[in-house]
Amino acid sequence: MPSHPGRTRTRARAHIPVLAAALAASTAALGLTGCAAKPEPDTVTVLNSATDTAEHNANQRFLDRCGKPLGLRVEQISVPADQVASKALRMASSDSLTDILELDGSELPQFAQTEGLRPLKDIGVDTAGFSASATSLGSYDGTQYGIARSVNSLALIYNTDLLKKAGIEPPTTWAELKAAAKKLTGGSTYGMAFSASPNADGVYQFLPFFWSGGGDEAALDNGKGEAALQLWKDLVADGSASKSVVNWNQQDVNDQFVAGRAAMMINGPWQVPVLSAQKKVDWAVASIPVPEAGKDAVPPIGGTVMAVPKNGEDPVRERDAAKVLNCLNTEKNQLQWGESVNNVPTRAAAAQAYGLQNPKLAAFAELVTTARSRTAKVGTGWPVVGDALAGAFQSVLTGRTSPEQALHRAQQQASAGK
Repeated sequence: MPSHPGRTRTRARAHIPVLAAALAASTAALGLTGCAAKPEPDTVTVLNSATDTAEHNANQRFLDRCGKPLGLRVEQISVPADQVASKALRMASSDSLTDILELDGSELPQFAQTEGLRPLKDIGVDTAGFSASATSLGSYDGTQYGIARSVNSLALIYNTDLLKKAGIEPPTTWAELKAAAKKLTGGSTYGMAFSASPNADGVYQFLPFFWSGGGDEAALDNGKGEAALQLWKDLVADGSASKSVVNWNQQDVNDQFVAGRAAMMINGPWQVPVLSAQKKVDWAVASIPVPEAGKDAVPPIGGTVMAVPKNGEDPVRERDAAKVLNCLNTEKNQLQWGESVNNVPTRAAAAQAYGLQNPKLAAFAELVTTARSRTAKVGTGWPVVGDALAGAFQSVLTGRTSPEQALHRAQQQASAGK
């Protein structure tokens, strides 16, 4: 998939529904009880998606910082993000699963339901002082199995020069968004850009509008999600957003913004390195507009969580893994890690410090406090629900159905896929 919403570097990570379904069945059969096959003494192994050289090296510095004082060597096994789940399955089947498993947050339920992950409190991982949204991201059925060092979400990123020339303040409500987008549209520039691709990128970007308007992933046709579909439809219908949004992933949206072809966009902090490196567009970040003034925006929370697979043959390795996790998640280490990857720390105190030290990204720090996990309500059913939502906004934006019809059909699809 071209982009991965929710990952540490890239936004919300996408999930192939077929893989997710197979994962749930396969891990249940395996029990996910694999342990490292004759690992080196005093070594903790980590499976993650840090394949980018810079990220891998930065990650290793933190792992060494935490391992060495404990007399431990921490080794990474890094594979592409969309291969972590399948790699973990293969390792589990051959009794070679790592001591720490770093998963995208929305993949955790498929592993947790197998009872192959150790509840963090059982092995002494400190889970106090974390934001509620981050705790939810690492939890399944009321138990926390994963811990996130940092998280990301979405915000409104805007071209400061274009808004200033138009005499417009960053919109805070949907009505203001529509008016601003229309006024900012002209020539080759659209007022607004977002991803409505038929996959996780599009779904991730739709959720802030769907949830903020009262939409419910457990009851897609509850009558409150249609307004979000109508908003997107109106933006495209009046020419304030390109019809091509149905094909754009989140990177495409950022490309449009950097090229000056969009005055505002919905995107995440993973785009900050590109935005900071370019000189054409002066940009700033604001909260995502909401249906009515005074309401909180409810975006999705994205990121990876670190979990500890059960290791019945060697509980010492579980405790060593827990010690490493506790070190990685001190306030100091979280803050430094978050700044290195442009993500928000999950400890409340570290998140507050992050916002103060990075004022340009403060909106992201504020938004993650009201963000929600995609799997909090529907658990392992999320891939089916996400697919149904994608079909809904694609059908509305291409003129095939009305918002009401689209969400009614989406609920039928989600119910049939459970």
